Amino acid sequence: MTTEFSIFEDDHFHDHCGLFGVWGVPDAARLTYLGLYAMQHRGQESAGIVTSDGQRLRLEKGMGLVNDVFDESRLDALPGDRAMGHVRYSTAGDTVAANAQPIVIDCHRGPIALGHNGNIVHAALLRHELEAAGSIFQSTSDTEVILHLYARSHRERLEDAIAASLSKVMGAFSLVFLTPDSLVAARDPWGFRPLVLGRLGEGYIVASETCALDLIDATLVRELEPGELVVVDRDGLRSFHPFPPEPVRQCVFEHVYFARPDSLVFGRNVLDSRLAMGRQLAREAPAGADIVVPVPDSGMGAALGFAEESGLPFRWGLIRNHYVGRTFIEPRQHIRSFGVKVKLNPVKSVLDGKRVVLVDDSIVRGTTSRKIVGMVREGGAREVHLRISSPPTMGPCYYGIDTPTREELIASNHSVEEIREWVGADSLAYLSQEGLLTAAGDPTGRRHCTACFSGRYPVAVSAADAQLALFAK
Repeated sequence: MTTEFSIFEDDHFHDHCGLFGVWGVPDAARLTYLGLYAMQHRGQESAGIVTSDGQRLRLEKGMGLVNDVFDESRLDALPGDRAMGHVRYSTAGDTVAANAQPIVIDCHRGPIALGHNGNIVHAALLRHELEAAGSIFQSTSDTEVILHLYARSHRERLEDAIAASLSKVMGAFSLVFLTPDSLVAARDPWGFRPLVLGRLGEGYIVASETCALDLIDATLVRELEPGELVVVDRDGLRSFHPFPPEPVRQCVFEHVYFARPDSLVFGRNVLDSRLAMGRQLAREAPAGADIVVPVPDSGMGAALGFAEESGLPFRWGLIRNHYVGRTFIEPRQHIRSFGVKVKLNPVKSVLDGKRVVLVDDSIVRGTTSRKIVGMVREGGAREVHLRISSPPTMGPCYYGIDTPTREELIASNHSVEEIREWVGADSLAYLSQEGLLTAAGDPTGRRHCTACFSGRYPVAVSAADAQLALFAK
């Protein structure tokens, strides 16, 4: 009997979401479709677009990739010159259609749509309080809490009601709201997740990454500042800073893994950061080897940097199948390491007899690393020296990244030597935290969040365990 095998059980971290907003540009739905397409890497579970023609909001969303959810007929059903779109990978809430975003409600203020990238760390407590006061929730997403707070606000102006609602939440949020006559974007005061502002003709664009602006030929204006709230309407653009300032804590994993290499994130090109990580890793943990091989695609930038610094040749020792969908029908006869083999295949002519430096971005549970090291050995490698372009992941993230529990993270319970033995490598080394921050352009460590490596959480997470239990996937 055949079974479906989840291709995305790949033992990597996954970012929560990607956001895209348009104001004042014809055919906004199709622009949003393209913007979401550019940011498909930020979420593969669901996609949605809501538009406004100045009179009403129209919504189309569904489960799956952007190209699976939207066709010509669904885009034709979304008229208007203003829109907001969302791709999702859940960190809080079940993987079901009810949790797909944007979320649209109609309250005493009129209709409003919301898309969220991040995680509210005390959403369970807020939800309990709101339900006790009579609120009825339609999803298990932490994002819906924000809309209930908004609906209960008595502030007169839209931006004041949104700001008052967000002042009650703690955690990571990059948000885009759409009403029939306004587009609003906001970032939390710590600046955990990215959000940028662009121009296209006389219109405005907001997006999680600059690669989305590039695809539609929009011009980058600037990154939204931590704690900033921007309103775009018929009067133009207005900017506010309604929240008390906090120390900036941008997610360093955006540069390690999440963002596309061609994006500017937190003012720095992602590929430049990954090349610098590889160069620093080669300085910190050199290996007596013949070639450098990336684990595609996540290890490519760091592997190029490692090869450049070490003088070792960069070689494509593993080839990735880019045409694998979300699921695959597993063959009746058991094939060892099937889940990895369907995506990666060793190039035996490259690996045979070689001492290999194998470069990847992280080790989470260790299961995939073990399979890939075994695959490289089966390809004929004489030695495999595993190098990781980030520090050991010691704790979960509560700020918008899907991470396992502390007990499931191999580095939180095992030494580097024990991990090396488990994955089957001849040697194993991680990039130091200091080296990572320097490579990301933050040598003092004052701008980035490193909680998953250091255990130092910039926003209290005492309620997060309760939230995760309530919103269990």
